[in-house]
Amino acid sequence: MSRPEGTRPAAAQPERRRRYDSPLRRQQSDDTRKRILTAGLQLLQAPRALNWPAVTIREVATQAGVNERTVYRYFGTERELRDAVLDLVHAESGIDLGALRLADVAATSRRVLEYFAAIPPAPACAGADGAMRDATFARAAQRKRGALLRAIEPETAEWRGQDRVVAAALLDLLWNVRSYQQLRQDWDLEPGAAIGGLTWLIGLLETAIRDGRRPR
Repeated sequence: MSRPEGTRPAAAQPERRRRYDSPLRRQQSDDTRKRILTAGLQLLQAPRALNWPAVTIREVATQAGVNERTVYRYFGTERELRDAVLDLVHAESGIDLGALRLADVAATSRRVLEYFAAIPPAPACAGADGAMRDATFARAAQRKRGALLRAIEPETAEWRGQDRVVAAALLDLLWNVRSYQQLRQDWDLEPGAAIGGLTWLIGLLETAIRDGRRPR
């Protein structure tokens, strides 16, 4: 049928498309990402604390109950995945290494240890050997060393450089998830007792540093 003379053709109606960027889909995406990172945290503790090589795309996918392609959609490489797990630890445990002071070390280490203590570990057989140091572990260790050295510098300005390094290293030794795991596994201590013992020692070391008692 021809249209009446002088009239315009009806405008084409745009095709209705499914809205992929809906609040529900965003929430589902956030939940999946969090599930993947939680799986990474669980693998990080098995069979020993800070077992970064266990945090692989394949193992995390299995632990999270998703396929590997899904993990790659959120994290392009294993390095990105591990860095995101580390950032989650810092964010959720409420630590700020950039603003760390000597007076904060005991309380900060308690928060970190309590955070890891609350995460159910993955099966001990999961993951690779934790002795290997990768880029994520090296970055985390370097940041922590720098933060501890800056934290004690005001109280150790007159100390020899080596004494300052030893004091910071001892704080690092005590504020360490591996130390916590050793107390839990080798001494069969309850989480509260292990955390309390480590932070008690950190407090003693903090007092010694304030009093100018250098390592011998």
